[in-house]
Amino acid sequence: MSITEARRAQRRNPNGAIMVSDVMTSQVIGRIGNISEAGMLLVASEPLREDALYQLQFTLPGSTPARETTIDAGAHLLWTGAAHTPGQSLCGLRFLTLSPAHLAALRDWVGR
Repeated sequence: MSITEARRAQRRNPNGAIMVSDVMTSQVIGRIGNISEAGMLLVASEPLREDALYQLQFTLPGSTPARETTIDAGAHLLWTGAAHTPGQSLCGLRFLTLSPAHLAALRDWVGR
């Protein structure tokens, strides 16, 4: 039996760790597991609450440090689940707010 990918937006797994911060607390809360223009899988190292809203910040790598893009995103935490590593959880977030420039940068990075 084959499982068909049903997501509407293309996702990308990062090659290295892209850390994600909660802008309200200035605390690193985890790293990106995968990302699309619509949302992300966050490997959280801090406890997060389902159905909560978060203001997140992360930096997408570029071909040089000058080409890195820092993204600010408002996100809704849709679900959480246990991760294989103790002290971590998997969290599905949907982006609610992205500036047009940040959305364009995210689309470009995911599409590479």
